[in-house]
Amino acid sequence: MLEVADVNVDPRHWIGGERVASADTFEDLSPIDGTVLGQVVRGGQAEADAAVAAAQDAFPAWARMGARARGEILHRVADLVEQRLEDFAQLETRDNGSLLRSHRRGVMPRVAMNIRFFAEYAVNDLKHPEFETRGHTNVVSWDPAGVTAIVTPWNAPLMLATWRIGPALAAGDTVVLKPPEWAPLTASLFADITAEAGMPPGVFNVVQGIGTEAGAALVSHPGVARIAFTGSVPTAKAVARAAADNLTPLSFELGGKSPTIIMDDADLGLAAEIAAEQYDNAGQVCLAGTRLLVHESIAAEFAERLEHKVREIRQGDPREESTDLGPQIHPVHLERIAGYVDRARNDGATIAFGGERIEPVAGGFYYAPTLIMGAASGSEILTHEVFGPVLTMQTFASEDEAIDLANNTDYGLAATLVCGDRPRAERIAGQLVAGTVWVNCFFVRDLRAPFGGSRRSGIGREGGTWSFDFYADVKNTCYSPIGWR
Repeated sequence: MLEVADVNVDPRHWIGGERVASADTFEDLSPIDGTVLGQVVRGGQAEADAAVAAAQDAFPAWARMGARARGEILHRVADLVEQRLEDFAQLETRDNGSLLRSHRRGVMPRVAMNIRFFAEYAVNDLKHPEFETRGHTNVVSWDPAGVTAIVTPWNAPLMLATWRIGPALAAGDTVVLKPPEWAPLTASLFADITAEAGMPPGVFNVVQGIGTEAGAALVSHPGVARIAFTGSVPTAKAVARAAADNLTPLSFELGGKSPTIIMDDADLGLAAEIAAEQYDNAGQVCLAGTRLLVHESIAAEFAERLEHKVREIRQGDPREESTDLGPQIHPVHLERIAGYVDRARNDGATIAFGGERIEPVAGGFYYAPTLIMGAASGSEILTHEVFGPVLTMQTFASEDEAIDLANNTDYGLAATLVCGDRPRAERIAGQLVAGTVWVNCFFVRDLRAPFGGSRRSGIGREGGTWSFDFYADVKNTCYSPIGWR
């Protein structure tokens, strides 16, 4: 048992309702100060096999239980998350370095919401109108599919896991979760919660380990009926290749290189606020609009306003209420971010501000909020996802040029537009290639809305009915008007 932030958490797997050890372990570091939080079990093929087998054994009874009975258990899970919200917040902040205040106010409440929303949706909202075909009645239903494998990232590990766990369990699937090795702990605490809520053994399982070992074994398993993955494009390609042999359906939420477009009629105060928000979570947000595209007539004033806003950002220990920006997740990732900035500088781009590692907490993995200007078209810094507190700024002269620049990317996860004219905003938004477009706002999410990416930013959509379309087998039953007694 590990004690982290005064929270006891078991570093072993959770398989079939029991804690399971492995011979090997891996080291879990806190990005806040580089301290070792403990050793976590390192699973592989054997543990993946055991977890899938447990989930398969539990599936028939869980599927037969029905949405309402499953929902009662899921509501208890959500209740218990809310009761232990502070424990979850403290643990995840220590584990992944995100702001404690954000975990308390938004992230962990959203964990409970993910579970509760889909439990209620399966009972109250998952329906399709019956329709007639030559007097025959068509009835659409969503049947449990089997075992769902969920592989999640480290930037919001529990929230992003429950975004998939909620609908999968509500649909009647059983789940095997592979948490991120750089932030594995809240998944283990969540497993304890499911047991306390009365979830039958094997319905929810956790296999800890390294992605290339435990994750690879899980996504290639022939007993898995669905794979939900959030992460990078290169890893997604490997997952897709592994799943191909079994023709396992996939849902991918991948990277982004999203634009933030600021038109010449924009409210510049609002534009600067929205742009500064792109540094949230130390830039470790897949939806972040890191490419600032600014009309040339307002570029100088906007840049000045943005720098003023950024100077107000307090970077430091994420456990402190006054901190606005925490560390990067891991020294490997910190090195990756620094490499992108250094290469952009060497290629002739201008570092308007930032561009350096800092150490507000001794031993931690921190990088200053950075703005890069003057990068050459098509250069690495404009085309590759940095996933850190690094924004670029380009200018445009016309609406068409803004749209062309925004869409000039292999990605299409999100886009943000700041514009003073509603018809103009609607016209531009309609031409942007993105799964989500925010206009004069950022990061407003509704669980009823479809979410996913275009191009290399993902495959499929989740949210509301779209989630159940993936995690369930959608079936049409056609009833004849004749033959009845």
